[in-house]
Amino acid sequence: MPKQKTRKSILKRFKVTKNKKVMHRGSFGRHLMAKKSRRRVRRQKTPKFVTGRIARKIKKILGY
Repeated sequence: MPKQKTRKSILKRFKVTKNKKVMHRGSFGRHLMAKKSRRRVRRQKTPKFVTGRIARKIKKILGY
């Protein structure tokens, strides 16, 4: 059976940590910052964790 190819689009958007947790960047955090509150902008910078069934799918696609 041939090797499974990694989906490059998912590889760019998600990162799997050492403890096999899936991280991603939050949405709405790139431009139009003037109208967003400082609190909201600050929280956008922190990475978010993906949980549940979606995290399992992402790990499978990435080969973990």
